[in-house]
Amino acid sequence: MGDSETPVWGCVADNAASLIPENPYRAQTGKPRLLIVGAGMMGREHLRVTQRLGWAEVQGIVDPFNGSIEWAQSDWALLSSQPLQVYADLREACLDSAVDAIVICSPNHTHYNVLQIVCESGKPILLEKPMATTLADAMEILRLAREYPSVIQLGMQYRFKAQYAEALSEIQASASLGPVKTIAMSEYRPPFLDKVNQWNKFNRHSGGTLVEKCCHYFDLINVIAASRPKKIYASGGRGVNFLDFEWQGVPSDIDDHAMVIIDYDNGIRASFTLNMFCQELYEELVVVGECGRLVASEQASFHPDTPSEARLQIEVPGHPAYRSQGVGYPPWIEETGHYGATFFEHIAFHRQLAGERVDAATPEQALWSLIVASAAQHSMAIGQAVDIASFCAEEGVGDFFEDNGDG
Repeated sequence: MGDSETPVWGCVADNAASLIPENPYRAQTGKPRLLIVGAGMMGREHLRVTQRLGWAEVQGIVDPFNGSIEWAQSDWALLSSQPLQVYADLREACLDSAVDAIVICSPNHTHYNVLQIVCESGKPILLEKPMATTLADAMEILRLAREYPSVIQLGMQYRFKAQYAEALSEIQASASLGPVKTIAMSEYRPPFLDKVNQWNKFNRHSGGTLVEKCCHYFDLINVIAASRPKKIYASGGRGVNFLDFEWQGVPSDIDDHAMVIIDYDNGIRASFTLNMFCQELYEELVVVGECGRLVASEQASFHPDTPSEARLQIEVPGHPAYRSQGVGYPPWIEETGHYGATFFEHIAFHRQLAGERVDAATPEQALWSLIVASAAQHSMAIGQAVDIASFCAEEGVGDFFEDNGDG
């Protein structure tokens, strides 16, 4: 990614330098043994990251779909000469004393029920996004997490994409832009990919496009705004994708484009644009403060052998990135998936197991991203702006909203 194999400055350079030229995780002994729950596309990405990073061993996988198991075994054969254990029962797998930590990457609508079983183990958990498909389920997960004896980390790995990790450092730690005033994010990409039983083509399984696809971006916007969302208006719908698609006689109802406006308590205004009927992938973050503008972008492709490119520009007088510069991780990291973000998400999980504080998403932050996504989805449905306080009260998370005035 970018103009060189390594980042040019800042926290991204520090992250990559910690693994070059020798990866310290491979030399560790007594590595934790992971159970991967869900062997689909994300489950296989977690398998790749675990093996490339070397911080943990994979104890086994569990998935009710034979096709997913076969794909995972095929991938695993290219990663390791060791056999991949396949568990037939989720509870049995979680309670196996050989399992030290658990990664949940099953379909969205299964997260709540899967987590209830996984939590019987008391073991550390990495739960993929979104935490749930409804705010009621998400609130129950938060209550569970607050009483849970171990770590529950949420899979908002876009925080660890090179351009966003660097952007967050510049905005927060360095305060390069001064007080932030506006935030704009956008994603342009091809349609949803095929998943098991096409679950991602239906709102009841995915939570809706703005929940399934965009909670990553709302998490980033929330982190930058550092305030509680106050009002949301969204417009969007179904323009091109899956208009005639059915699965087992049920027509798809998933949206493929949206524009969202968010007002925050502290006066920051944000917007998000999504379009899912493009040929290639492009995403962008633009943050403007009193002292200047930051632009973080990524051009990518689903086509094989097509490298991605991320860039960062910080229009602040005297800044070394005043002119757009490439930023990225070494290819061997980016190739593990999501351009290296999942790799560093695993490092954060590893550090949490060691008792360190990290900048990975907490259950509370994951709930905030879901509140924004769900309110935007609701605004699209009713064609009106949504007051977040009222919406949260109606959805059963009013107490959480009132108790967290700082966002």
